[in-house]
Order: sequence, then C-alpha cells, then structure tokens
Amino acid sequence: MSQNPLTPAELRRYARHLNIPEFGKKAQQKLKDSSVLCIGAGGLGSPAAMYLAAAGIGKIGLVDADVVEESNLQRQLLHGTRDVGRAKLESARERLYDINPHVRVTPYPTAFTASNAMAIAGGYDVILDGTDNFPTRYLSNDVSVFLKTPNVYGSILRFDGQCSVFAPHLGGPCYRCMAPQPPKPGLVPSCAEGGVLGVLPGLIGTLQATEVIKLITGIGQPLIGRLLHVDTLSMKFRTFQLRRDPECPVCGVNPSITAPIDYEQFCGIPKGMSSVPTITVQDLQAMQNDQADFFLLDVREPDEFETARIAGSTLIPLGELADRISELPQNKKIAVHCKSGRRSARAVEELQQAGFSDVWNIEGGILAWSREIDPSVPEY
Repeated sequence: MSQNPLTPAELRRYARHLNIPEFGKKAQQKLKDSSVLCIGAGGLGSPAAMYLAAAGIGKIGLVDADVVEESNLQRQLLHGTRDVGRAKLESARERLYDINPHVRVTPYPTAFTASNAMAIAGGYDVILDGTDNFPTRYLSNDVSVFLKTPNVYGSILRFDGQCSVFAPHLGGPCYRCMAPQPPKPGLVPSCAEGGVLGVLPGLIGTLQATEVIKLITGIGQPLIGRLLHVDTLSMKFRTFQLRRDPECPVCGVNPSITAPIDYEQFCGIPKGMSSVPTITVQDLQAMQNDQADFFLLDVREPDEFETARIAGSTLIPLGELADRISELPQNKKIAVHCKSGRRSARAVEELQQAGFSDVWNIEGGILAWSREIDPSVPEY
C-alpha cells in the first residue's frame, strides 16, 4: 500500500481515469507515487508537463535556464504574454500548480550539462527529453542509460515530429543506436533557425506524456524499439522499427562510454568564438557608410531571409556553404552574419579552413543589427 494514498479531492479530480476499467485507482496511485524529469520547459516540455501535471504525476522536475521571449508564445503554452522577460521556470511552475495543486514541481534553473546531469536526473522514474539541440539530446540519452531510466524522446522541425522511448534496460535501443553520430553542425537547423508549426510540439509533447503514463502504469505497449514519425501536412503517422546496436558505445555489449563526456566536442561545436575574427554591427554600418568593398554573407535559412534581411546581403544557408563556396569572392573581405552569431561563427571557421583569410563574424547577428542599428528590420 502506498504511503501517500489518493485523497478524496484527488479521487474527484481523477474520476475519468478511475472510470477506465484498464486504468482505475491502482494506476492512478502509481502516477501519484512517480516522478518525471522534463528537460526543457519550451515547445515539447510545455504540453508534456501540463498533461503530466493534469494526469496526477506526483513530482515533476523541470530543467530550463531560459527566459520567456515573444517568439516562444506561438507554441509554448506554459507561458503567456505577461511572462515575457520572466524565467521560464517561474511561469511554468505557476501554470502547473494552477492546473493541479496536488503535484510537486521541482525547478532546476540551469542548463542540463555533463557536470550536473547525473545529480539532477538521479532518483527520477522517467526522463522526458524536450531538448532542441544535439549535445543535450545525446547527454540525456547517455544519462538515462547510466541510470537505467526510460528516456521518452521527442523532436520537432517545421511540420514533422518524432517520438520514441529509449530504454536498453527494458530490452530496447538507446538514441545512439538510432543515431550513432550527430549531424554536421549547421546541417540540421534548430526550430529557431528552421521554424516549427505552432501546434506540432503540442502533438508530439502530448504523445510523450502518453508514453510516460504508459511506462509508469504498465498499461499498453510503449514505443520501445519503435520510432513514430508524424507528418502534419499529409497527417500521416508512420512507425519504424529500431534495433539495439550491440556495438553501441553506451548500451552495447562492451560500452566504451560509462560516464558523461564533452558533448559539445562530440557534436563538433566549437568552444566559444575566441579564435573567430569578429566585428560589431557598428563596424558593419561604418563599412556600408564608407562604401567599402566587401561581401556580406547571410548563412540563415531562406524563410528567415524572407522575414528579415540586411540590405546588400547574399544568402547561402550554412548547410549549403560547402557546396557553394565557389560563389564567394577570394579577393574581398567577407562579413558573415546569421540570427545571433552562432551559425555565422561556424561559417567563418569553415571558410578559414577552406583558405579564406579575410573573413569576419558579425557579433550578435541580425538581432543586434535590428536592436542597435535599424529597428525597421523585424526581430523574429
């Protein structure tokens, strides 16, 4: 018998669960006795955490170090217009307690890193991966393998989403079995770079919450060994079989990785930008005013370019740069920008390796240009 049985108020709240013959009071008690760690309180974490709270999960951990921005509000329903500028975990906690005051929300206002991941995730029954970058995705996978904790995975981009459950200790594969190597930096845009249909994270996040409930209560067949792909434009749901890789460095027969590693390095992301030549948006404005002979390269995605652009720029998305490098002048200074400066820093490194010497990253990207130079250029 549980040491924390359902109260009369909870029995009333969860009445529709209790009326399901396959679910009932026993499954509801399991939810109350369980704990789930949500990595991210953004697009996927919002619907997942909201439905888990409504379902009666006893303890929900939330990991997120970001603040609410206007561009979040199109999909991140944990947060509202009044929350812009607030820490996401502040608005998330308020919203979850409003949904269900019987749950306990534990915030972790920090990035999920190799140095703190094991301490944060230890003791939780399920990890829900709502991350939007590959280093954290591999980290959450590895930690779940080390701790023998199911990892409910979700990913979204534009109109497509995926969901699966990675749990080698339950006989299935891990994320590395499906994706042994990360894509080349810049090849796969993030949601911030490539966009996402606002309802898509609601769909995938809700599927993740469903898988969590199934895992905890023992009902149904979780997506262990299966990857569900959703194409919202055609509204097609396809399921792919996944196999465990005996050579996997984390969950294989003879694992070579037994503790968190440097995931930024593993994913090929440079540490900082100290080696990248940099100019400010003020420098760029001065070059334009002086009519200097230079080439302004924009490495964002086409949709971003349509939304906002700096006059005189030429678009070559970062993922296409290697194949279109012949389009760049060898005898001119090249100034490179993206949205915030991260992709353009990678582009500068790539151009340096290709033999370009007079190439510069524009610090802060088009966001800095909009805020500091030309407010008519829309922020997005």
